[in-house]
Amino acid sequence: MSSKQKAIFLDRDGVINVDHAYVHKIEDFEFIDGVFEACQQFVAMGYIIVVVTNQSGIGRGYYNEQQFSKLSDWMCDEFAKHQVNISKVYYCPHHPDKALPQFKQECGCRKPSPGMLTQAIEEFDIDVSQSIMVGDKLSDIEAARAAGLSKAILVESGQAFSEAVKSQADLVCASLKQVPNLL
Repeated sequence: MSSKQKAIFLDRDGVINVDHAYVHKIEDFEFIDGVFEACQQFVAMGYIIVVVTNQSGIGRGYYNEQQFSKLSDWMCDEFAKHQVNISKVYYCPHHPDKALPQFKQECGCRKPSPGMLTQAIEEFDIDVSQSIMVGDKLSDIEAARAAGLSKAILVESGQAFSEAVKSQADLVCASLKQVPNLL
């Protein structure tokens, strides 16, 4: 009997909240309809929830890590008010081209690289064969594949994707609130 946990990995902008581009203030953070209910269902199904988010806005100097941390703490508290525990928020502040010198790098954590996912897999003893990534970009799907997750789900969140992008995902749905019913 495996003691490993299964996890739902969620991208943040475009999956949990409306992607208003470089969201870093509480007043600009708008939860996508149905996100709490979907996450309550994931928890009831035995998943832990891990957020993995590229945050090049830090690297670009639009906001700092303290501001990101404050927003992440607030977001996790909002989930807790809905009886949902976010196990951890992993983020990548790097960008290979458009960043301040200390953040300008090719790294293993920026999606589509799987670094944030593999870090969580090790830290939380996650069973990749039972775990799922939900994202709104091809880079999320590619990171899930590189980390060996069993399923990669693309949420459209109002975007239009090409058939080529859609074909990379195991499932495509309008938003996170549809996902629990597909599992």
